[in-house]
Amino acid sequence: MTAPASLLDRLDAGPVICAEGFLFELERRGYLTAGEFVPEVALEYPEALRTLHVDFQRAGSDIVEAFTYNGHREKMRVIGKEHLLEPLNRAALQIAKEVADSRPGDFMAGNISNTNIWDPADTAKQTEVRSMFEEMVGWAVEEGADLIIGETFYYAGEALTALEIAKASGLPVVLTLAPMAFEEMADGLDVVETAQRLEQAGADVVGLNCFRGPQTMLPWLKQIREKVSCHVAGLPVPYRTTAEEPTFFNLSDVRASVPSPHGRTFPTALDPLFTNRYEIGTFAQDAYALGINYLGVCCGASPMHIRQVAEAVGLTTEASRFSERMENHFMYGSNERLPENIVALGARA
Repeated sequence: MTAPASLLDRLDAGPVICAEGFLFELERRGYLTAGEFVPEVALEYPEALRTLHVDFQRAGSDIVEAFTYNGHREKMRVIGKEHLLEPLNRAALQIAKEVADSRPGDFMAGNISNTNIWDPADTAKQTEVRSMFEEMVGWAVEEGADLIIGETFYYAGEALTALEIAKASGLPVVLTLAPMAFEEMADGLDVVETAQRLEQAGADVVGLNCFRGPQTMLPWLKQIREKVSCHVAGLPVPYRTTAEEPTFFNLSDVRASVPSPHGRTFPTALDPLFTNRYEIGTFAQDAYALGINYLGVCCGASPMHIRQVAEAVGLTTEASRFSERMENHFMYGSNERLPENIVALGARA
């Protein structure tokens, strides 16, 4: 019996798709509180999380990433539920493992991410972060993870710490950065240099995820691809970030007739600022042409976005059965059975 291909074998052979962005999608579906963004859904509504994983899988995601983002000890303390930390992590990992195992060849990934308490000048905080990573990686290994994803790091020091602990598991590690609008890591290191350091420290895949949409992520990915020899990951948010507003934290919407009560579009009033699916598809094509084989979409992603990424790089997914066939649209189609008088309305509608 042939052993299943490893993550690196798959990446060497072509594109691998990874869906992220569970926070936003589950909040939209009514299973998660905006602002807190804690993944209690794994315990409270496990079927909702399982369904989302399956939807992303059908859309083309080869990696089922356990939904433990913000499921760390400090975040659970903020909401007064630290006692649920281990049950939440194990439940999320078990659900992801079940979905991944349902389709031969898929991977289940454990997940660690920015803790929001890292302080380059506070060794006690750094020790606390290290401890949080160690327990989460430990649970991921025990629950059968195939790889560890460390993501959304805006401090270089925290990213390197996450990598060290993830590598100790013996599993492949994907490590992605999320630079903010000041165009460097929050501790002052250059973004590309940080990616190089991660490669040198043993990351199997380095790159960027979250915060930035296609327009402001791709230039950084191009630089990283030119400076590292390992595989590179690109997972933007599906929002129209620009040079003037490079992350979704600072996007404005001057046309909003009712602004958000907290005064920012992020995170609950970003809807009018979505990219369309074709923009996401073009990003995937452009990134793939640069030699970036690990592709996906982060916060704001729906299964439609993931399908678009997969199809843009030449893959056919289970959900491709339902890809658009505009030739059959009642006003904009070309099917010979469409009445001419109805099709003619398309120019006036």
